[in-house]
Amino acid sequence: MERRLAAILVTDVVGYSRLMELDEVGTLVALKTHREELVDPVIAEHHGRIVKLMGDGTLVEFASIVDAVACAVAIQGGMAERNDGTLADRRIELRIGVHLGDIIVEGEDIYGEGVNVAARLEGLAEPGAIYLSGDAYRQVRGKVEANFEDLGEREVKNLAEPLRVYRIAIGGPPPVTTPGATRPLPLPDKPSIAVLPFTNMSGDPEQEYFSDGITEDIITALSNVHWLFVIARNSTFTYKGSAVDVMRVARELGVRYVVEGSVRKAANKVRITAQLVDGTTGNHVWAERYDRELDDIFALQDEITETIVGRIDTELRASEINRARRKPPANLDTWEHYQRGLWHFFKLTKEGNEEARNLFRKAVERDPSFALAHAGIAFTCFSEVHYDYGDNPAECLAQGLAAGEQAVALGAMDGFTHFALGRVLALTGQGDRAVAELEKSVALNSSFAHGYHGLGTTLNWYGQATDAIPKLDMAMRLSPHDPLLWAMQCQRASSGNNLENYDEAEEWARKAANTRADKFWPHTHLAVALTGQNRRNEARVAIEVACRVKPDLSLSVISRLMPHYHPEYLVRRIDALREAGLPE
Repeated sequence: MERRLAAILVTDVVGYSRLMELDEVGTLVALKTHREELVDPVIAEHHGRIVKLMGDGTLVEFASIVDAVACAVAIQGGMAERNDGTLADRRIELRIGVHLGDIIVEGEDIYGEGVNVAARLEGLAEPGAIYLSGDAYRQVRGKVEANFEDLGEREVKNLAEPLRVYRIAIGGPPPVTTPGATRPLPLPDKPSIAVLPFTNMSGDPEQEYFSDGITEDIITALSNVHWLFVIARNSTFTYKGSAVDVMRVARELGVRYVVEGSVRKAANKVRITAQLVDGTTGNHVWAERYDRELDDIFALQDEITETIVGRIDTELRASEINRARRKPPANLDTWEHYQRGLWHFFKLTKEGNEEARNLFRKAVERDPSFALAHAGIAFTCFSEVHYDYGDNPAECLAQGLAAGEQAVALGAMDGFTHFALGRVLALTGQGDRAVAELEKSVALNSSFAHGYHGLGTTLNWYGQATDAIPKLDMAMRLSPHDPLLWAMQCQRASSGNNLENYDEAEEWARKAANTRADKFWPHTHLAVALTGQNRRNEARVAIEVACRVKPDLSLSVISRLMPHYHPEYLVRRIDALREAGLPE
């Protein structure tokens, strides 16, 4: 074996699995183009040798650490330019780790500590960032034009000693993983926790819904423990498919504890591993492995939840654990249909919404007493009408109302059932009942981000914009990385417009538009805010963008989609949009 000192650079594509799920062909083509036009030429220019491509990652060797770091800076700078103007959820972003260390050479391949450390650094890095070891930094300081930030010592998996880590930020402040996480969030005044999506170890992509379902149920059970502050599922699932640094996740989500684990399902058996980590120190509080028959899956979920909450607070009362339990369906097949439905629903597309409803209905056919499946049907009916997916909103709302009422009758102690019914009621003109149901939703589950979002939205729709604001703020705090963050921001913009706080409304509308430029609502809120400030030319531009996103957009469409909006708010909005140039 040959040993030598070398500079090692490791790259990885952020959220590769998610990108492939969204658009497999488009992702592969874009990744190949980035490599051919930017990454490979830059590596060659800096005298690097591509050792191997590892799926969505690259291992590169350099004789000079200065060349390696300069190459990393050039790649990340080029990727930032190429991603400019691309939708946030479609960008191909890289993490890069660089280390100077001893390697073992075997033929064309390389191994050893130098490679391992570079790979660990890459795993710690944020999207768009470069992480260097202390050894690399000492050799390049003053020789590479870059802004270095000392991140201190980090405990790194499989390394005996802490690793000194430095970060290079490209073009200003370090990038963030998702919109809305521009700075660390403060810890709440009660125990706080985030449950990361459990990793599917089955080797079968079709089993993703199963591991997601285990995660979902643990989050829901923890959320029903009232003295816990639990980050919403939609924010923790933004880390799915990524190698994460638990301490960084804790900072970004503003929590003390993080749960992570894995699920392996084979035949009629399941193995679940779970660990609870103190995100402020990186120390493991508890870890366990469970081997069970699938018939025991619901008892196992309760067992994991009880252990987690018991470890967090030794004063936990048995009654709080019991509140966290929900009646499981009669069989696993019912549960699996429900979890598959959730998986499709959170694609947030018309097709995903339809498939989710079909699966929820199949779950109901198998177990008519399963309240959550009825609630799922109700919520898909709400989404179909609210997002203008279907052709018969009246019939859809009638179905949704019936499903929501049945969900509450079967599961009155579950916050999701009241949430689903409340959202449908809000679209049928029953504002008082809708608010009452949504208040029950967050009373039963004080960490339910979508419950607060629905409550704030309904209050805003029905003339209580001032009361809506703290509810919407709580929703965003509980789920700062939510796929529906743009909708929460839209409602903050809408409430600002309704209160004639146009500066504030403009700020929130621009955040929403930056988060999801492909949705028309943010641009209409922005147009209203700009019109309120007598900035009519800018308002017209916002309307032009909205009409490009939804070509059939008009004042009549706005009125149809907001049938029960507070009359004063609606008249003011229609007048502003008309002044901004939206056609009748």
